[in-house]
Amino acid sequence: MAWDESKGIVVDPFVGRGAALNRAIFHVLGCKQPQTTRQISKSVKSIPDFKGTSTSTVNKRVRDLEKHGYLKKAQVTQRVGGLTNYYELTPQANLSKFLDANKASDLFTGLSGEMATTILADLIKAKEEREDKKPSIL
Repeated sequence: MAWDESKGIVVDPFVGRGAALNRAIFHVLGCKQPQTTRQISKSVKSIPDFKGTSTSTVNKRVRDLEKHGYLKKAQVTQRVGGLTNYYELTPQANLSKFLDANKASDLFTGLSGEMATTILADLIKAKEEREDKKPSIL
């Protein structure tokens, strides 16, 4: 699998320099979750394309994905040496994975009129909610 190529609809976490590593992190968490950053890093580095990736790079990507709402802390435990965060994928991340893996033509071919209307209404509602959350300049 080419970790840096989208097979479907291009979505935000899979664009730019960190796209391949984000795909690998989503793949690892899709197999087993929740996981600590150390577990995620070990699993990602076991993938041949990411053998030379440093743990700190994986940790930065995990924190960035959490900041943008693609990962969430499932639990925080106290261990020797400090707190340990366990991360899992959010519904937003699962949607991104799904869209990235499927072509738009495959998703929308053969939809019933009712299903198309429902999807359109949900997308419009999501866009309006996002615009309402934007801070005003005034």
